[in-house]
Amino acid sequence: MSDVELVLRSTRVIAPEGTRPASVAVAAGKITAVLPHDAEVPAGARLEDLGDDVLLPGLVDTHVHVNDPGRTHWEGFWTATRAAAAGGITTLVDMPLNSLPPTTTVGNLRTKRDVAADKAHIDVGFWGGALPDNVEDLRPLHDAGVFGFKAFLSPSGVDEFPELDQERLARSMAEIAGFGGLLIVHAEDPHHLAAAPQQGGPKYTDFLASRPRDAEDTAIANLVAQAKRLNARVHVLHLSSSDALPLIAGAKAEGVPVTVETCPHYLTLTAEEVPDGASEFKCCPPIREAANQDLLWQALADGTIDCVVTDHSPSTADLKTDDFATAWGGISGLQLSLPAIWTEARRRGHSLEDVVRWMSARTARLVGLAQKGAIEAGRDADFAVLAPDETFTVDPAALQHRNRVTAYAGKTLSGVVKSTWLRGERIMADGEFTEPKGRLLSREP
Repeated sequence: MSDVELVLRSTRVIAPEGTRPASVAVAAGKITAVLPHDAEVPAGARLEDLGDDVLLPGLVDTHVHVNDPGRTHWEGFWTATRAAAAGGITTLVDMPLNSLPPTTTVGNLRTKRDVAADKAHIDVGFWGGALPDNVEDLRPLHDAGVFGFKAFLSPSGVDEFPELDQERLARSMAEIAGFGGLLIVHAEDPHHLAAAPQQGGPKYTDFLASRPRDAEDTAIANLVAQAKRLNARVHVLHLSSSDALPLIAGAKAEGVPVTVETCPHYLTLTAEEVPDGASEFKCCPPIREAANQDLLWQALADGTIDCVVTDHSPSTADLKTDDFATAWGGISGLQLSLPAIWTEARRRGHSLEDVVRWMSARTARLVGLAQKGAIEAGRDADFAVLAPDETFTVDPAALQHRNRVTAYAGKTLSGVVKSTWLRGERIMADGEFTEPKGRLLSREP
């Protein structure tokens, strides 16, 4: 213990075996031991006594659209990673689209890494993209360290990232399965979307009807069937339709290697509360009804849904028009995801340990980041310090996002992130930030 540099002490430390009073010893950016609360502080080590604030592992958000380079007026690594740090997130994995160029070749990955290198306040990894014409790029991207590959089964909303039809999905999935990679999929069936009524205009009910549940359900059924046939690892992105849950549960019971995420907006916002014209609530697939939300929470509790991620997808305010058909679809949630989920989780009888499992442990496991996601010896000393009983009202002006459009404006949330730590260094405290200290991560072999 003579090399310990820092000890963080709290009456409530969330470790894998449960929550307890503890002192967490840190050396060279790693957790070296989780000790009794009253353990003697080693000579030369600094003590940070957090009192009754909760010490939890830094969150790992595996679904973030940073949009940098190319659309940095929408977000960018500097603002996205500050917002993440403000929300207790210490690692994010950037999606391959909405940046220009998209992360679909090794050269494009190199461009993105070069842009991110000196702007990351937290650790950043990268997804690759699977397009109709880049099968030959998938293995090189995997070898270059991307954490997996994103594909769309319906139009993505940007021309440079076209969707896969079923034949090309199978081709990409077989290629990725061949080297043990992970395919992550925006699962909405284009035929069901095309057949749905497309009214346009400001009424949320019309928008909801244009993105029906059966578009998700059919796409997921096809995806699961392909994964079963090819024994391929697949991950369903941003699940919104509770109707797909029995199919997913059945596939898992059969041993199909499928995992599933959902998002704070599906778990905390409901279709019934969306005002007409309020396209800050627009996302695809859409926010659905309260009864649907209840079933998503049940699926989180029983493990059918594995994890919770933001799908942070910002844009400039002018793209959030009052016409749901033409407004940009995406919700900004990086800074608010932890308090939003904690507020609703607690109301439903869940614990902070559950939230840590959904938003840190399982997301780290999804992308194979063995050094993240838990407070235990050998892991990175990444922490969030949370005052779980303190509340605040969301003021868009207080957000670190580049464009402060939020569906959570005016909501009162529980859980104030007091500080965020990356490899034993405090990178955010009470809204003040250090210079960027994040690293660029690659998939571990």
